[in-house]
Amino acid sequence: MIGIFDSGLGGLSALKEARRLMPHEDIVYFGDTGRVPYGTRSRETIIKYSLQDMNFLASHNIDAVMVACGTASSNALDTLREAYPSIPIIGVIDAGARAAAKATKNNIIGIAGTPSTIGSRAFETKLREINGDFEMISAACPLFVPLVENGFISPDDEITKLAAKTHLKNIIEAGADTLILGCTHYPIIAGAISRVIPYATLINVGAAAAEELREIMASRGRVDTNRIGKVQYFVSDEPQGFERIASIFLGEEITDSVARIDIEKY
Repeated sequence: MIGIFDSGLGGLSALKEARRLMPHEDIVYFGDTGRVPYGTRSRETIIKYSLQDMNFLASHNIDAVMVACGTASSNALDTLREAYPSIPIIGVIDAGARAAAKATKNNIIGIAGTPSTIGSRAFETKLREINGDFEMISAACPLFVPLVENGFISPDDEITKLAAKTHLKNIIEAGADTLILGCTHYPIIAGAISRVIPYATLINVGAAAAEELREIMASRGRVDTNRIGKVQYFVSDEPQGFERIASIFLGEEITDSVARIDIEKY
């Protein structure tokens, strides 16, 4: 069983990729909808919340975990691994950086993320470990998440294209041939982003993390294409409305029930 957590609903785009790559695996998804967003919290609070999220997933006897939140990945991943050394934990930061390093041809990489993720410079740190010659241009994109959650997701939405053009101005001017979508909300508006930076390879960090998770599960002999896994959904606030927004991320209606939990107990 795989565990996936996010500060809210963005991690559902990573869940979609995990289900595509590993349809046989059971998945437990937790969205901390009662305390979203993590991006405006202190590092200490982010670590506290992430540990509680991890504790909840661990109560389901999971085999591996994806931290499908850029903010949690950039602030709490080492702490989570120290707390649970026997459980493989994949974060979207490292996976996304590795995918971008493989994709770039001109070594100019753009990074789009939440203000907290950009402020942590976690992507830059990882990319610099891979290749010190990379030129990196980062951009905080505070408008992207509310645009997604309010349904402005069409590639032709003028407001979304304008936001992308404004937020990514420096990246476009630098000629980056690769753009890391450093928040799991962002792939939902990849079409609009591609309209303003059409020559760049877009890196879906959730998809990159799902690929690495598949490799881990395969190395443990967890390959079974003869069954369809089940998904359990949990949130920390009222489930009403979750199904509507989840359908945007998953591209299909949720047929499984969504349960509310008291995350503070963990």
